[in-house]
Amino acid sequence: MLSVQQAETLILDLVQPLRGEAEWEHLGLLDAGGRILAAEICGNLDFPYWDNSAMDGYAVRFADVQACSAQQPIELAIIEEIPAGYQPQHSVQTGQAARIFTGAVMPTGADTIVIQERTQRKGNTVQVLVAPEPRAYVRHQAAFYQAGTPVLQPGTMLNAPELAILATIQSTQVPVFRRPVVAIFSTGNELVAPGQTLNPGQIVDSNQYALAHLVSQCGAEPLLIGIVPDQPELLKAAIAQAVAKADVVLSSGGVSVGDYDYVDQMLDDLGAEIHIRAVAVKPGKPLTVATFPPAGNGHSPLYFGLPGNPVSALVSFWRFVQPALRKLSGLSRAWGPQFVTARSRQDLQADGQRETYFWGQLHLAAGTHEFDLAQGSHSSGNLINLGQTNGLAILTVEQPLVRSGSLVQVLQVAPVI
Repeated sequence: MLSVQQAETLILDLVQPLRGEAEWEHLGLLDAGGRILAAEICGNLDFPYWDNSAMDGYAVRFADVQACSAQQPIELAIIEEIPAGYQPQHSVQTGQAARIFTGAVMPTGADTIVIQERTQRKGNTVQVLVAPEPRAYVRHQAAFYQAGTPVLQPGTMLNAPELAILATIQSTQVPVFRRPVVAIFSTGNELVAPGQTLNPGQIVDSNQYALAHLVSQCGAEPLLIGIVPDQPELLKAAIAQAVAKADVVLSSGGVSVGDYDYVDQMLDDLGAEIHIRAVAVKPGKPLTVATFPPAGNGHSPLYFGLPGNPVSALVSFWRFVQPALRKLSGLSRAWGPQFVTARSRQDLQADGQRETYFWGQLHLAAGTHEFDLAQGSHSSGNLINLGQTNGLAILTVEQPLVRSGSLVQVLQVAPVI
């Protein structure tokens, strides 16, 4: 049985990120949000596009105003008004100024902006009351970005700032990696779909829906296979179908040591190499991770057999599958789990046999993370008190007890509230 860290390292080593133009798509800006950039981006325009004013005021020659003061103001003739979007028509000469507004193009001859709060307008002249710094409030062409140089690197997730950059440099068709396809199915004779009549001994399959959402949050495309009974040949066919269509396969259930747990056996029959069969973690000890030989297209799917208990399935996803999907997607960095240190509001007690995860809510209080343990039973079958979970407090084998008020490491699985 592997430790959590050993399992994480092994899984990430197995993941081969998407690469090569065969894995690209070209999308418009409105469709590219949340996707992973596949190629280096260089723009054909400087930014700023031209010298412009950073403030409302007056465009002047520094040499004319460098010695002025409130006691000895300099009076300049206003030759033009330059709003944003207007092309200046005149050149500023000695003794002249141009009224200018934020973002407007600097007129030739001027090299400095005097903000309007430091001036006094008198008809067609303006008095400068305070000497500015040289080149004050001028945003020079190419000061922020020079055309032809890289502005975004492959592996970057395209969020609002990156989309703004792409729009600014007029990169309207963006090369991004395709979304990885993740096949999902649940195993068990006892399972029924939501909406079906529930007979004695049956349970509703919740795992497919929770896992599909988590897969989508990772930027991948969920492919739901359905419920597969505990029958070896049906399970074998479902695995083969999933492997043929997906980059990653997630099954839940059938990976323990019971008489009806057939997943590992079927993986062996299909020629998969099983790398992990169990991890020293609670909840989520039964975990199968396998790879298949590359197909003719070089495709080598990664298989995760998750525990069937709902909490165990989700904890296993958050801890092991999510980082793998982030790496697979082409993301250049920050694949791994996000940990924060928080102050526990309750005593946390584990048995010290395995690394143990307690679910609850992370809060920010006066700039400090605090962890509030979910109330009720912390059974792997109790998904009811998993609601609103955004953090998993981690008790290691070496530290099985955390007292209320003490610090604990927490795996963040959703935004802090």
